[in-house]
Amino acid sequence: MQRAAQRDDRAQPRQRAQRLRRVLVCAAAVPAVLITAACSSDSGDAGPKSGDAKSTRSAGGSTRPSASASPTVRAAVYGKLPDACAVLPKKTLTDLVPGGVKSAKKGSSDDPSSRASCSWNSLDNNGVKGSQFRWLNVSLLRFDSDTTRGAGDEQAHTYFTQQVKDAQAVDGAKGTKVVPLSGTGSEATAIRYDLKKKEGLFRQQTFVVRTENVVVTLDYNGAGLAGEKTPDADDLTKAAEKAVKEAVSSVSSANGGDGASSSPTSGPSSSSASASASSSASPSGKTAAKS
Repeated sequence: MQRAAQRDDRAQPRQRAQRLRRVLVCAAAVPAVLITAACSSDSGDAGPKSGDAKSTRSAGGSTRPSASASPTVRAAVYGKLPDACAVLPKKTLTDLVPGGVKSAKKGSSDDPSSRASCSWNSLDNNGVKGSQFRWLNVSLLRFDSDTTRGAGDEQAHTYFTQQVKDAQAVDGAKGTKVVPLSGTGSEATAIRYDLKKKEGLFRQQTFVVRTENVVVTLDYNGAGLAGEKTPDADDLTKAAEKAVKEAVSSVSSANGGDGASSSPTSGPSSSSASASASSSASPSGKTAAKS
């Protein structure tokens, strides 16, 4: 019994030593396990994160563009204007203002390539029978295309519409008639009325024509003064229509075209202030009629 007890006493230190070795082995294995786990965790960071994927791809999976395309606008057809005092041939001027072919007065403009005008006046004195008075004005306004204001022809359409309205709203106008024209520019309208002044009865013809991005406004009026007969409105209208077609043709020619009328196009947009015609003067120097 004593020997058995002694064997147990000797065995206990060995068992304690074995348990200690196992603890040390396990403790030494822990850092390796932690390192392995850490490496496994780091390897996942190399791929794209879910948040980053959302910022570069749409819901359907396609990559979204990094920047939107710059806005564009349709280019204007005409880049310049003709000399306003040279848009009508001498023969036409002789018919409209018989005594005023050389009376051309060019309007002031800070940019002749975008805004121009010219006027003529004629007084045919028939002695005791009175006088025949004529006044002619041609105004040209060109619009450039702009990403903010829109295409040039759309701006011109807006201005054309306003010019037609203004021509119908002249104070004192009587018997106003508005006649749309075909075969002239992109769109055209004629407005005619009578205007009573102390010098006499003036017959007014206003033609407004848009040809692409340019608006041509032609004002023509006539009166019989000091007892002379009032001119026929139809005759004045016919002469003015011929003149405005020549003016429109000159716009195309100035830009290298053959002078043919442009095809109809239109569209609303903002526009700039008008280059309105100035008023005509009676022989006494007083205003006779206003365009």
